[in-house]
Amino acid sequence: RKPSMSPADPPLPLSLGTHPSAPLADATDIVLLVDDVPDNLGPLHDALDESGYTVLVATSGEAALALAAKAPPDIVLLDALMPGLHGFDVARRLKADPATAGAPIIFMTGLTETEHVLEAFSAGGVDYVTKPIRPREVLARIAAHLSSARSQRQARQALDAFGHATLVVREFDGRRIWQTALARQLLERYFGEMPDVVSPPELMAWVGRQAIRHRAGADTQTLTVSRGAGRLTCSLHPLEDSPAAAEGQWLIVLREESEAAMLASWMQVFSLTAREAEVLYWVIQGKTNRDIGDILGASPATVKKHLERVYTKLGVETRTAAANLALTRVRG
Repeated sequence: RKPSMSPADPPLPLSLGTHPSAPLADATDIVLLVDDVPDNLGPLHDALDESGYTVLVATSGEAALALAAKAPPDIVLLDALMPGLHGFDVARRLKADPATAGAPIIFMTGLTETEHVLEAFSAGGVDYVTKPIRPREVLARIAAHLSSARSQRQARQALDAFGHATLVVREFDGRRIWQTALARQLLERYFGEMPDVVSPPELMAWVGRQAIRHRAGADTQTLTVSRGAGRLTCSLHPLEDSPAAAEGQWLIVLREESEAAMLASWMQVFSLTAREAEVLYWVIQGKTNRDIGDILGASPATVKKHLERVYTKLGVETRTAAANLALTRVRG
């Protein structure tokens, strides 16, 4: 047997190997195994070790959090009842930390009463196994949950790369299950600072109302929040035909509209100068050339010249066509 690791130990793999009956692990997959009597889990530890996982062992809740801070795990096998900090609180703290929130948590417990099972899931667990542990069953569940976690991580990375602001929230407690970096920034900008896993009450009240509409077969409605010259539009989408839907999870897409964002978009897409973009903006607001000249400190003739160049670059001939094309680009 290999010794258990204490919080002071370096987070290094205990060993690597192969196990003929188990799924092959990614060499970088870290399993955090938490139990106050780790010797009871000898066969599971050996099976993980032989299957190629990097295994970290903690003998208390405090030690588990310390290890996770040093080496964020890819998945956690967590004893539910331990002296001191029990597993349910450990799970909540892991889920509250952005560095470890994405790691699936499988509870290991001898408890099968409904209230304990519900507490495990409400604390952030995705699965549970009962003692005595059956290693082959646990290995199969680990492989399935790691695959799902990788898919979600890749989806978030792709959305981040393309500048999308999306997040998934859980309806019954308002927990943010995952979010892109842009979504986090927009939520802070329009709702104020808050823990990464907590959703704004205003947002969750809207989610609750739209969830009722969706279940009644009605179309969901958007939420618009204004802050200064900017507006944030939120739209709700069900996660149909997925385990997340059964857990009451919803996808929210955020879209920011502001004067600065519109002008920048038009300048990039239509190759407008800053002044031409400003003229186009005020045309959309219904202003005449004289009004625009007064606003921008230019003569109506100068405004007319700018507008003619706008028509040429947009490939249109009228104010209405220019306005429609520009707004379509912003909303699309």
